Order: sequence, then C-alpha cells, then structure tokens
Amino acid sequence: MNAVIWRPIVALLALVIALTSSYSPSFPSKRDRPKLGRRGFILAPALLAPFVLPEPSHGLVKGVAPPPSSKPKGEKLKCKTIDECEALQEANIAKERAEMADIKVATVNGIKYVDLEEGAGKEVDSGSTVQVRFKVLKAGKRSYDGLSGEGTVVFSDGYGLEDNEKPDSFFEYKVTSVQTPSDVVETFISGVSGMKEGGVRRVEVQPQKGWEKKSTECDGGPGGKGNGGEVKTDMMIVPTAKMVQEEMCFDKKLLPFPKSYAQERRMAQRFDQALILEIGLIKVL
Repeated sequence: MNAVIWRPIVALLALVIALTSSYSPSFPSKRDRPKLGRRGFILAPALLAPFVLPEPSHGLVKGVAPPPSSKPKGEKLKCKTIDECEALQEANIAKERAEMADIKVATVNGIKYVDLEEGAGKEVDSGSTVQVRFKVLKAGKRSYDGLSGEGTVVFSDGYGLEDNEKPDSFFEYKVTSVQTPSDVVETFISGVSGMKEGGVRRVEVQPQKGWEKKSTECDGGPGGKGNGGEVKTDMMIVPTAKMVQEEMCFDKKLLPFPKSYAQERRMAQRFDQALILEIGLIKVL
C-alpha cells in the first residue's frame, strides 16, 4: 500500500489506542484512571511522531559538476624558486623550438611564411581569383620566429569566431602582381603565392605590407624606416595625439577590413605591429 495512505491510518490507530487504554474497565481503581489518561496524552505524540513527520527529501538538484582537478593528488610543484621556474621556462622554449625545427620557413617577396598543411588541389597563379578563410593574429610571447606558437585573434573571416561572422563565409580577391595597384593588403597577395587548394599557411604581416598607410610619416614599427607616425600638435594631451596617429596611419580602405566596431578597434591598436596571417585556401577560380 502507498505510504501516503497507510501512514495516516496507522497514526490514527496509535492515537486511539493511547487515549482509550487509560479508560479500560480492567483497571482495578478509578483513582488511577486519570493518571493513565494523562500518560496516554503524553504517550500519543511519541507514537504519532514516526508516522506524522515527513520522510527525508531525496530530490535531485540539477547543475554543473565541479571541474576535475587538473593535477593528480600528491603531485609536487615543478618549480619552487624563481631560478627553477626560469630554467623550466627556458627548457619549454627550447622544446618548442626543437619541434618547430622540422617546419620549413620560406620567404616570398621578402615575407616569411610556413606551410602548416600542404594543399592537393589547384595551385595559385598570378591573375588567379581565390577564395580564402583567414585569421589575423597577434603573436604570443613564445613566438620566437614571429610565426610559431599560439596567437590572439584580432579579426577573422570564415571561422565563425565572431557573432557577425558566418563559419562558411570567405574572402574573395584577385592575385595580382605586387607592383600592380590593388585595394587588397599586400600580404594577402604575396602570401598565397604557390599555395594549393586545401592548404593552410602562416604568413608574417609587416606593418608596411599590412594596413599601415605607405608614407614616410607612418613607416615605423618593425622593418620601418620612418618615425612611426609621430604627429606634431599644439595640444599636450597624449591620448588625443595617439588617436590622431591612428587615424592618420591606419588605412581603412584596404581589404579585408574588420566588419565590426570591436574588431576595428583591436586592429587600430595593432596595425603598426608585426602580426601573423593564418590563411586557408578554399578554392582557386
């Protein structure tokens, strides 16, 4: 029988027995009956408690389980002093360099690149129209050669990393000669030279071959010959002068260009730095 049904019945019976037992005619003296009646009232709650009190709750609480510990129990720290930690860091860097030693770094039109994946389709020629997906990255601290290691994405297309970016989108442009005027960033034109469909390549982006305007005033930063966009102004407010420098040297007419304001601001802060272009060749038309 269901506990919800039998528990009240048993409780009622216990109460009746406790109250009526004191008035049983078998008791020899009427003088003792009131005492037993009082005992019945005292005994009744004790008898009712196991049947009236609710059962313990066993509800299932939904939620996210805590993440497992990243370190096994009992694992000791790899370094305890500053010298030990510095030595460990140097060993890790040496290990990464040894792993990158097998990757061939080549140069095209003065730009370093490394092929992460070799393509097997149609090869890019001068005059070809290509469809690519790409990520513009800020090099990480361990990128000793400007191409290796992890990087922070500044802006991208075709990877679905931003809310306004579709994962199946691409950037299409024509591969012309470097000497031919074009509205496409020079690194995109030189960087796909010799690639085949399906290939993935990392290319260094020098500011002068990226989104920096080609002028002596703006030709600063890595590989530059100018003063890096120093602006003469009567105003002594440094942040204002910095904004003027960005607006003066950041070429917003070159393609590809960030599609959102957040991407544009990130690019405006880094266009005069050495960046990494990770480009995947989708199709050669």
